[in-house]
Parts: sequence; structure tokens; C-alpha cells
Amino acid sequence: MFRTILRQVRQYKAAALLTPLWTTLEVVMGVLIPYVTASIIDKGIGAGSLPDVYRYGAMMIGIACLSLLFGILAGRFAAYSSTGLAANLRLAMYENIQRFSFSDIDKFSTAGLVTRMTTDVSSIQSAFQMLLRISFRAPLNMVSALGMCFLIHKRLSIIFLVAMLILSVFLTVLITRAAKLFKQILLKVDALNGVVQENVDAIRVVKAFVREDHEMSKFDKAALGLYTMNVKAETLMALNGPVMNLIVNACIITLSWWGAHFIVEGSLTTGQLTSLFSYIMTVLTSLMMLSMIFVQLTQSAASAARIAEVIDEEPDMADPAEPVTEVPDGRIDFNHVYFSYKQGGDYALEDIDLHIRAGETIGIIGGTGSGKSSLVNLMARLYDVSEGSVEVGGIDVRKYAMQVLRDEVAMVLQKSTLFSGTILDNLRWGKADATLEECREACRQACADEFVESFPDRYDTVIDQGGTNVSGGQRQRLCIARALLKHPKVLVLDDSTSAVDTATDAAIRATFNARIPGTTKVIISQRILSIQEADRIVVMDNGRVAAFDTHENLLRTCDIYSEIYEMQTSGGSGDFDEPQA
Repeated sequence: MFRTILRQVRQYKAAALLTPLWTTLEVVMGVLIPYVTASIIDKGIGAGSLPDVYRYGAMMIGIACLSLLFGILAGRFAAYSSTGLAANLRLAMYENIQRFSFSDIDKFSTAGLVTRMTTDVSSIQSAFQMLLRISFRAPLNMVSALGMCFLIHKRLSIIFLVAMLILSVFLTVLITRAAKLFKQILLKVDALNGVVQENVDAIRVVKAFVREDHEMSKFDKAALGLYTMNVKAETLMALNGPVMNLIVNACIITLSWWGAHFIVEGSLTTGQLTSLFSYIMTVLTSLMMLSMIFVQLTQSAASAARIAEVIDEEPDMADPAEPVTEVPDGRIDFNHVYFSYKQGGDYALEDIDLHIRAGETIGIIGGTGSGKSSLVNLMARLYDVSEGSVEVGGIDVRKYAMQVLRDEVAMVLQKSTLFSGTILDNLRWGKADATLEECREACRQACADEFVESFPDRYDTVIDQGGTNVSGGQRQRLCIARALLKHPKVLVLDDSTSAVDTATDAAIRATFNARIPGTTKVIISQRILSIQEADRIVVMDNGRVAAFDTHENLLRTCDIYSEIYEMQTSGGSGDFDEPQA
């Protein structure tokens, strides 16, 4: 885990290594100041020698300036390297996430990945900066101060050792208990982010159904869970300060008591006792700083594990050693395919045996949860089959380079997603170097050119994030045009014309037949009207193929299909989720 994190220091390694050097020099200068202070008191003020006061005072100022300079350098290098580490961690996670399959995304959840990229990385950044500075400074300060104490008076220095022992035992117990709480806090942060993300994504639905109070209740519940865990952790950690003050005050009283005796007997000077007071504060403050490091490391250890999990995750899909780099044609074959979203879980698809010829137009219809989207996701290898095989162009999809396969099997998914930028920018997701005329042609095929040309800026019209400034039907048609720019051998429309009126839907299908006759077209729809002219239609039912034939034959031989047809043509809803007679 920590090796994975530290590998990301990379180009900031020199800065990270120089930070402890500057910190060490800062500590050495700081430790000398109380010793010089004792000389001012004993040799200057006590002896009534003003030149010695000036001499040792000038020496103290010089040491303090050097300490300041080294501290500034240490702080700068620590900030540079820790910020660089955070940037590299985010980049490493983001790069690996781009390689994730749909199942990998399902494993981590979107909210969890957002938390790891933000909260967890910030925690690691703070911990690393603290590690570079305080983890070197505190032990050096403590050891140096103890060394100076023993140099001044050995018997009084035993007070410090006893105080350190008591404080160390307390901190060990405290940190052990706090570690468990910090892990639970991160899970609560994930839950809170999930609620916020879901609400923001669906804010229009929330307002349309007047569910603001319900969403506030969900948020309050998630926020209360995080609040409760934070209160427990902070209450525990709040014990650190009072216990530290108790030990410091006990040490000062003990040191004052015994120090007075030693001054009277002549084995200790007033200046030396003053230095010992400074050193005891240095020792105990260093212990306090070490406790802060342990707390921060305990908290960030959970974050480090979560970040390393994303960086080290091997996507469950990868290109083969010698991938096929060309898709011969648009044939699609499902050879007794079984598919489950989770290892060992229930099958979403069972014994699918379908064979589609290149250039055919295939309709797919079925109820919610019948496996329609699961079926087409396997064509572009967005998921891998559990058993059997899926072939495109007569070759198993697992043998292709994934980029090649997904360029030739263009998917227009159920959720029509546009990105912030111009219409032209969004279209060029399909083909990065597409000319304006190519984009216009794709829009004409998708029946999108009419509304695009009606905008004042036409193809330079800026699309808001998520495409919120265009209608659902316009968004769907732009997504279809984006897919067409790939000139694919297989075009899959996963209920991608649901927001389009029937006339436009018919126009899009007519354009497809006229302009891309050689492309295999797979169209999922809940409307029989959208697929009845397809060469053949797949009827899905509970993860199985209930029927696969032409529209006319299905009306005669498939009870499910004929019943839905009757309901839709007679003005009924035709909802597959309604009980069937």
C-alpha cells in the first residue's frame, strides 16, 4: 500500500529528500538558542557584564535568523513535494479509472471514486507534508533537547524520561482506538457524497415530483451519520490536549521543586534552570507533535489503502497479447451465452443463441429487466460473458483490441450524455478529426441538422454540462450523430429514440436504410412501431430469448409480442411490466 503511494512521488523525490535536511538544520539552530540564553543570564546579566550580554545576544539573533531561513526552505520543499504527490496520485487514479470496465466502476461506485480523488488525496497530502517536516523535526528536537538536558544536569533529566514514558503509553492507547473510527468516517463520507451526487444529477426530477423534503431527509440522515462518527473521533482525540497539559504542568512543578534544591546546593545555576524549562517544553511539545503525526497517519492510512486499491486495481478486461486489429464485417453471433453482473450471482442472460447477418436491421423488445441492455453491452465488450462467446465479424470479441472493437461497434447508450463544450466538440467524440461537413452529414443522418441550424451559433452553440440546454430528443439525436461519425460496421441504439416523436423516429430509420445499408443496426425500443420494419426482431423475457423472427411471423407465433402489439395499436400502454393474460 505505502509502496504504491510513495511510487507517485517520482519527479518530486529530490524536494522530498531535501526537506529533512533543512528541517535538521532548523532543529539544530533552535536547540542552541536556550543554551545561549543560559549564557546571557549567567555570564552577562548575573555577572553584570554588558559586553557579554551584547555578544551572546548577537549570537542568539544570528542563530534565530538561520533557524528561520532553514524553516522557510523546509516548508517550501515540503509543500512542493506533497502537492506534487497529490497531483500524481489523482493522475494515477484517473488514468487507471479510464481503463476500468463497467464492472470495475460498479465495484467502486462513482461516489466512492469521487471521495478517493478528493478527500482521500487531500488527507495523504497533509500526512506526507507532516511526515516530511514534523516526523523529522519532532524526534530531532526531542533527542537534541534531552541531550542538552543531560549535559546540563543528569538527575533532573530523569523527570523528562518519566514524563515521556507516561505520555507514550497514553498516546498508544489513544491512537489504537482512533484508527477504527477514522476508517468508519471515510465510509460515511462516501455515503454522504453518494446522496449529494444523486440529488444534483436528478435535481429536475426531484423538483418535478416535489421531493425536496424527502431528499433533505436522506441528506440529514447521511450527514448525521458522519457527524456522529466525527464527534466520537474528535472527542477521543480531544483528550490529547488536557493530558499533555497535565504532564507539562507536573513536570514544571517537579522541575521547579528539585531545581531550587540544586541551585541552593550549588550544582545548578539560575540560567541553567531557565534553559531546562525551555528544554522540557521542547521535549513535551515534540511528543505532542509526534502524537499529531500518529493521529494523521492513522487517519490517512485508511485513505492510502483506498487510493492504492484504485491504482493497483487490474481491470477485469484487457487486450489480448496479440489482438485482432480489424473487424471484417458486421456479423454478430451469440453462442450459448450466459452472463451475470456479479461472480456467482444470478444470470442476467441465459443460453442466448442468436446469429445476425451483416447489414441486417435487428429490433429488440422486452420488459424492464429482461436483459435487453445486457445483451447489447456484450457486443462492444463493455462486459465479458460468464459462459459461451460473442462474436463480431466471426471473431470472438475477446480477441480484438478493445479500441478497434468499440470503434466498429458504436453504442448509443440509454442515457444520452453530452459534455460541456460546443456541439462540434461533442460530435467530434465520434471522430476527433472530423470536418464540419462530415459533422453536418452525420447530423443529417440522425435528423439533427434542422434544429442545430436553427441555433444562432449553429455548430458552435455551447452545450451546458450534461446537455441541459437542449431537449431530450435533441440530445438523443446528437448522440446518434456522434456514433455515426465513426462509420461503424455495427450501430447499437439502446432505446435511443425514446424522447423523439414518432415522425422523427421514422425519418431516422428511413435515413439509416438509405445511407448506411451495409451497417448492422441493432435497435432496442419499447415501441413496436420503431422496430416492426426491422429484418428480424428479438423478444426478450427474463434474460432469455422468447422469440426471434420477423414482425409478421411474431404476430402469429409469439403471444407476448402479439399481445403488446394489440395494446399499443389499440391505444393501450403496452407496458411489459404489466401482468400478462
